[in-house]
Amino acid sequence: MGKAVVGIIGGSGIYDLPGLEDLRDEPVSTPWGEPSDVLRRGRIGRTEVVFLPRHGRGHRLSPSGINYRANIDAMKRAGVTDIVSVSACGSFREDLPPGTFVLVDQFIDRTNGRTSSFFGNGCVAHVSMAHPVAPKLQDRIMAAAQAEEIACRRGGTYVCMEGPQFSSLAESLAYRAMGCDVIGMTAMPEAKLAREAEISYATIAMVTDFDCWHPDHDAVDVASVIKIVHENASKAARLLARLLGDFPAEHEPCPIGSDRALETAIMTAPSVRDPELMKKLEAIMGRLNAR
Repeated sequence: MGKAVVGIIGGSGIYDLPGLEDLRDEPVSTPWGEPSDVLRRGRIGRTEVVFLPRHGRGHRLSPSGINYRANIDAMKRAGVTDIVSVSACGSFREDLPPGTFVLVDQFIDRTNGRTSSFFGNGCVAHVSMAHPVAPKLQDRIMAAAQAEEIACRRGGTYVCMEGPQFSSLAESLAYRAMGCDVIGMTAMPEAKLAREAEISYATIAMVTDFDCWHPDHDAVDVASVIKIVHENASKAARLLARLLGDFPAEHEPCPIGSDRALETAIMTAPSVRDPELMKKLEAIMGRLNAR
C-alpha cells in the first residue's frame, strides 16, 4: 500500500506535538480554502508525521468555524495515510470520568451548519459510514495506551453537537438515555471527509467533564474544562509518542476498506462530471484518476 504517513489533528489543548524531529512548517493552500494552520511536518523515530491544530494555534477557531474540508484536503496533499484525531469531550457515563480516554467507534452527527462532503452536484458520491473508524489504527492506539498505562476505554458512541454552547440539561439527559457515551463538537464532519479522502481515521476522545447530566457535579464551564485539558495533554503526548514510535513503515490495508472507500461510491458518469468540481477533487480522487 505504500509508505505510512500519520496525520495528527490536535483538538482543545493540543496545539503542538512534542518530540517531533526534523521539523518544518509547510503552508498548504487547497481549493476549499485555508486549513486551520500551517502543517507541521517531522518524524518520531522512523515515522513521518504531519501535525495540524484543529482550532489553530492559540485556539482562534470555533468548532463551527473550522474549515474541515480544507484540513482533510491538506492532509491528503501531504500524503497522509492515517489520521489520529484528538479531541476533548464530555462523558455520559459514571465509568468514564474526567481524565479517561475513549477510543470511540461510532458517531451520531447532530451538527447543522457545516458542509459535510467534498462531493455534490456535478459529481455525486455515497461512501459507507457504517463503521467510521479504522480498526487496525484503533488497535495500535489502544496498544500504545496500555503500554503507557493510560486509562483508556475501547468502543463507544460520540455525539457531535453543533455548539459552541454546551448542552442543555434536557439534551444531556436525552443523549444519556439513548446510550451514548461521550459528546463533543468536532468529530463531524471530520470523520466523514476523511472517509471520502480514503484516509484511515480514528479518534481519541479525552473526557474533560460529565456534561451537565450528573447531579453531583456542576454544569460544565470553560475553567473546569481547561484544567482537565492541560492534564490530558501531557498524557496524550505520551500516548502519541508511543504510537508513532511503534508505527509500521508501510500503511496497513484497512480491513473495512476505509482506504478504498471511493471505489464503489462514485455515482456520476465520467461524461457528465462537472469539470470545475473535478479540479477541486484532484487530491481527493487522485488515486482513481491515475488509473
